[in-house]
Amino acid sequence: MYKILIADDHAIVREGLKQILQDSPDMQIAGEADSGKKTLLIARKGNFDLILLDIAMPDCNGLEVLKELRHEGRKIPILMLSMYPEEQYAIRSLKAGANGYLTKESAPDELIAAIRKVSQGGKYISSSLAEKMAWYLETESEKNGHELLSDREYQVMLMIASGKTVSEIAEELMLSPKTISTNRSRALQKMGMKNNSEFTSYAFKEGLIY
Repeated sequence: MYKILIADDHAIVREGLKQILQDSPDMQIAGEADSGKKTLLIARKGNFDLILLDIAMPDCNGLEVLKELRHEGRKIPILMLSMYPEEQYAIRSLKAGANGYLTKESAPDELIAAIRKVSQGGKYISSSLAEKMAWYLETESEKNGHELLSDREYQVMLMIASGKTVSEIAEELMLSPKTISTNRSRALQKMGMKNNSEFTSYAFKEGLIY
C-alpha cells in the first residue's frame, strides 16, 4: 500500500486526485496540504511513500518545498504534478531532486503508472521531456539567459511575460510588491534586459509561454 501526501492549494484538484487514486487498491491518501509550509510540516511528521507536489502554491512554492526536503536529507519520492508545461519547470524540478514530473493534463492511467514507478525508486518523465532533457544536456555549457535566474526570479519573469502586473503577482504568491519588484529587477539585470516586453519576447522565442 502506497501512502501518498497530496500537496495542492486547490481543493477541487485534491478531490480529483483522490477520486483517481481511490480506484487503485494499492494506494492510500495519507495526508493533504494546501500550502507549501503545511506540506513541509506534514511531510516532516508523517510516514509517506510519496508526495504529489504542485509547484504553484502560496507562501512557499513546490520547488522551494522540494529543495528544503532534500536539504534536510529526506529521500521520500516526490512526483511534481503541475499546471505548467514541461518546458517551464520540469528540468529545474529534476535538477532539484524530484523523482518525476507530470502536467495536470496527463491521463489518469499515466498518473497511476508514474506513482508506482516513482514509489518503487524509479524516475518518471514523458517521452517528450526525455527528448528535451537530452537537448538540454547537450547545450548545458551554452546556458540560456533564464538558466541564470533563481527559481523565484524565474517564476516572476514567466508571470510578467504572461501579462501579469507586479501587484497581481504579489497577491497570487502572497508576497509583497517590493519583493516581486526586486526579483523582477534582478531577473532583468541577469538577462541583460531593460523592460517587461523583453521578458515576453524572450519567453515566446524560447517556447516558455504560448
